[in-house]
Amino acid sequence: MNKNRINKVLESMKENEIPQLIISDPTAIFYLTGKWIIPGERLLALYLNVNGNHKIIINELFPQKDDLGVDIVWYNDIQDGVEILSKYVEKDKVIGIDKTWPSKFLLRLQELGAGSKFVNGSHIVDYVRIIKDEEEKSILRESSRLNDLVMEELIPWVGKGLTEKELNDKVREIYKTHGITEVSFDPITAYAKGAADPHHVTDDTKGKYGDCVVLDIGGFYNNYASDMTRTVFLGEVSERQKEIYNIVLEANLRGIAAAKPGNKMCDVDLAARNYIEEKGYGEYFTHRTGHSIGLEDHEFGDVSSVNEDIIKPGQAFSVEPGIYLPDEGIGVRIEDILIVTEDGCEVLNKFTKDIIVVPEDK
Repeated sequence: MNKNRINKVLESMKENEIPQLIISDPTAIFYLTGKWIIPGERLLALYLNVNGNHKIIINELFPQKDDLGVDIVWYNDIQDGVEILSKYVEKDKVIGIDKTWPSKFLLRLQELGAGSKFVNGSHIVDYVRIIKDEEEKSILRESSRLNDLVMEELIPWVGKGLTEKELNDKVREIYKTHGITEVSFDPITAYAKGAADPHHVTDDTKGKYGDCVVLDIGGFYNNYASDMTRTVFLGEVSERQKEIYNIVLEANLRGIAAAKPGNKMCDVDLAARNYIEEKGYGEYFTHRTGHSIGLEDHEFGDVSSVNEDIIKPGQAFSVEPGIYLPDEGIGVRIEDILIVTEDGCEVLNKFTKDIIVVPEDK
């Protein structure tokens, strides 16, 4: 196990008076052990206790050749994995439970009388994961650098008469040329009215002259996600589109400027949102300003108007304001990933935010 990360989790457990914790989320287990185990419907549980005697309960279908740094307790398909887990749980103490643990396992543990009280313990690991260590920062930088390259190679294809789905396929193809085999979410490649739908699902629409085009893409490099959005214009950009674009760009820059230690996460959201509202488009900015990122594209800790958590060095999150005018077929979103530093933030995406007009390939 990663001793530094485990120790931080154990310290937080003590501070929160949660003496024992069951972690079932495969991503959190990878974060702590360095091993991916995807159990499907079967039980997988990392049991941590502030007094030691940590265990990981794994089905025999998932053999581990490497030393995970924790005692492995095996079970098979005709054994009750939860009953085996319950033997290690201190029955007279509070136990924290992972928010992703299926209720069939939790209910069985309760039936067995393990633990005096059950509480949501996910925030213990979540708040440790939210602060990236130097290794994670380095990987996130490289992940975003590669994403910049993919965006640069993708944009010329906007003018080649592809449908949204074909452009989406092109994103995945370009990622593979950079050694990235898995996208971190389904890319958004949207023309005009699709661009005016924040989470548009790509279809067979083809772009036409004068369309705005939203490109929201990300991939996994060395297990860490990238995510970036740029909005470009096909053939020409109208004065109306320029107006909306420049408002969103300024909102993006203001959000980034507010991303510094001591501020609150909501300060970042409001820095972007208030500007868009001042310009008269508040009702057309319909989503939060950002989300945390790391081993998952959307991790715990959002950039919203209600998140009053204090920003700390090491956090990584997106700043992605947008304005969406479906009646006009105009949608603009500009997104960057940043890492909070000791006195501000480091923006990981270097790809230009200048207005780009992509010529039609006739």
